[in-house]
Amino acid sequence: MRAADRAEAPGARYDRVAQHSAAAVIQGYSTSFGWASRLLREPVRTHVRSIYALVRIADEIVDDPAPDLTPDVRRELLDEFEAETARALRRGRSTNLAVHAFALAARRFRIGPELIDPFFASMRADLEVAAHDRQSLTEYVYGSAEVVGLMCLRVFVDGDDAAYERLRGPARSLGAAFQKVNFLRDLAEDHDELGRTYFPGLDPDAFSDAHRDLLLDEIDADLAHAATAIPQLPPSSRAAVAAAHGLYAGLSARLRATPAARIRRARVRVPDHEKARILARAVLGARR
Repeated sequence: MRAADRAEAPGARYDRVAQHSAAAVIQGYSTSFGWASRLLREPVRTHVRSIYALVRIADEIVDDPAPDLTPDVRRELLDEFEAETARALRRGRSTNLAVHAFALAARRFRIGPELIDPFFASMRADLEVAAHDRQSLTEYVYGSAEVVGLMCLRVFVDGDDAAYERLRGPARSLGAAFQKVNFLRDLAEDHDELGRTYFPGLDPDAFSDAHRDLLLDEIDADLAHAATAIPQLPPSSRAAVAAAHGLYAGLSARLRATPAARIRRARVRVPDHEKARILARAVLGARR
């Protein structure tokens, strides 16, 4: 055995492998988040990626287009995934590498059932609710996105409860904006392939520019509220959050400039060269 191996704390290698697996999830599933997460300083980057991996896998359970995954199978897989997450939080260990990485972050930064349970409830809603009303959408957005922002905020402030309480409102707004932008740009896929309509009362086949602007006004208000917190974040996360905010603000602007009929047919994206400019601005802005 090498001296370096003998010097490692018990379980450290397994922890490290689990965290590397979480980073691989980001590389495989998210371009925008992957770009922004590189601006996080360590160890914040590792723990935020561990949170994202759990979220992404749960989302994949309910959205994977594989035809053999029936609603009953998806529900069973989600139940098992949630139960394994709860066990890992109690034991501090899991044979599922992504769950183990998440548990490391959750136990260190006091991410508990008050945030985790609403998340899984929203994932389960994707298997049970085809069209949302205003109340169910509010609950869904909170569980699927706002609590994820709060989980990340727990990591960002690293035990500073006063900062957490001060910034939790903008963190929720940022998560809500991200989710609503995704609803809008994925309108065709959600309706045509997954059979879901997230915005209450919206008929995708009658989607108009007026509908688009009404939804984007709400999204831009969330983004404006979220922006107030960025200067107050620690340097370890400020540039990354500014970059993520900038990417979604850019996407919102592109959606507003895109005819509703086109949004109904195809997914709007921010080109890579524009993403690079947004990230560069975020880095420069964080240094001021």
